[in-house]
Amino acid sequence: MKYFLLPLGCQMNQSDTERVRTVLQGMGFVPTENEEEATLLGIIACSVRQKGIDKVYSRIIKWNEMRGHKNCITFVSGCILPADRERFLKLFDLVFTMNDLPELPNMIRQYGIFIPTKDNGQQSVSPSVSPSTISVNIQKPLVPLFSKKDKINPSANMDRFWVIEPDHISEFEAYIPIQNGCNKFCTYCAVPYTRGREVSRKSEDILAELKDLVQKDYKSITLLGQNVNSYGLDKKGEEINFAELLRRIGEYGDSVDKEFWVYFTSPHPRDMSDEVIEVISQYKCLGKQIHLPIQSGDNDMLQRMNRKHTLDDYRHIIHTIRRLLPEATIFTDIIVGFTGETEEEFENSRKAMEEFKYNMAYIAQYSVRPGAVASTWADDVPKETKKKRYHILTDELMKHSLVYNQGLVGKTVKVLVNGIDRNSAYLTGHTEGKIVIRFKSSNRNLIGKIVKVEVTSATPLSIEGNLIEE
Repeated sequence: MKYFLLPLGCQMNQSDTERVRTVLQGMGFVPTENEEEATLLGIIACSVRQKGIDKVYSRIIKWNEMRGHKNCITFVSGCILPADRERFLKLFDLVFTMNDLPELPNMIRQYGIFIPTKDNGQQSVSPSVSPSTISVNIQKPLVPLFSKKDKINPSANMDRFWVIEPDHISEFEAYIPIQNGCNKFCTYCAVPYTRGREVSRKSEDILAELKDLVQKDYKSITLLGQNVNSYGLDKKGEEINFAELLRRIGEYGDSVDKEFWVYFTSPHPRDMSDEVIEVISQYKCLGKQIHLPIQSGDNDMLQRMNRKHTLDDYRHIIHTIRRLLPEATIFTDIIVGFTGETEEEFENSRKAMEEFKYNMAYIAQYSVRPGAVASTWADDVPKETKKKRYHILTDELMKHSLVYNQGLVGKTVKVLVNGIDRNSAYLTGHTEGKIVIRFKSSNRNLIGKIVKVEVTSATPLSIEGNLIEE
């Protein structure tokens, strides 16, 4: 039995996919990249942007057409808005939230696939299943896991999900979920409606997972959450805060003879404390790269977005990073064309990008998401204006990132090698600050290793160099 799995969206969805893989493979399914071969077809969806949902509809239409010549079961999970979930119930065989992933084997049994069990009642984890023990009958009426009237709480019982050991796609880069959900309710954002309210994972489990990855020689580990720096706030008195979590990771990093970098995404400026930045500055394993979404450089716009911080609040954080972590790179997220954005408000965003000189910015043209507060507001900035503003901010980013990258020329940087360049004579990787780099080498054994490279040239979004130490 084979499965095909399509993850869409952010790093959190990619991380969730790794736990889905564990469950499917524990049931005896094996992965395939060929949809025509698969008995089980699944999508880890993203309702945060319309483009992601469009991909879901495109794929399920194709899959349902395939039923004319093959038997298969389809499912969808991930970040799904209530309105999208209701539509998916009519298109997919199974629709479920991630906290119900442990129930997936029982859901699949309802559709006629018999999964062998061991004597103790636990599911077989053997990937080889005798054809005589498998029956596929998908002609029965579809009975979705949820009905339209069900109230879904995507953050309930997340410990049942987190306890599943992920089947990592990479052998040297990994994600660790530390928190799920969001309490911020930014007016443009659908995440509180797709992920639910903030729930923090047990710190002892996070640290145990991280230590296991380090012992397995993982080099890049990213702590994930919708608001990582609000970690522990939902369990005051029971759990440590984010700064203390980083401190304990840093102390562990100092205690072992292994080199690795730990990152986190995404923080919210409202909860970003000076203590977090101070802790990062104290420990070598805490990666010197900060992703700090600004979304807009205009105070009136920030208020309409319900960001609950001002540009001066954000500026204080950036100045603290520059003071305590002068070597750190800074990434951001920013939206153009949000409801009512005037030329003056957009210009203030451009000025903010000019001031903060980001190394990378993920610039989004605003699109309405059903369920978010702003979905009831007029999407009144023309598409052409959004595109124009997008290109203006992109040019601003390129200008400042090029200056930074040119400043690396002649310097030696550490690089995590992560693959082969389009030109197969080169390997690719990224610096501790997550600047993309390539260097000439035919030694594929370097992939997954940290090496030293002397930078010889720079472009706005990448650098190139010569390998000087393997």
